[in-house]
Amino acid sequence: MEDFLWGIWNGLTAWPLLIIHIFDWWERYPVYNLGRDGGWYQFGFLLGAGSPFLGMAGGNRSRDRDCGKDSYERKQ
Repeated sequence: MEDFLWGIWNGLTAWPLLIIHIFDWWERYPVYNLGRDGGWYQFGFLLGAGSPFLGMAGGNRSRDRDCGKDSYERKQ
């Protein structure tokens, strides 16, 4: 369970760290922790790293549904 939680945390912080590493501002911390490389860590990392994209996709769907109802109601 600990590896899973570390995977989620490292996945969430991977995007800002990736940008920081691109500009060589902070080489002390890696984006992916090779010491915890296991199945649960990898699963948590994927969930954490993918969560911003999943959130944006879900938010757009609900917004589209609301807009669709409003435009449909305006036509009638």
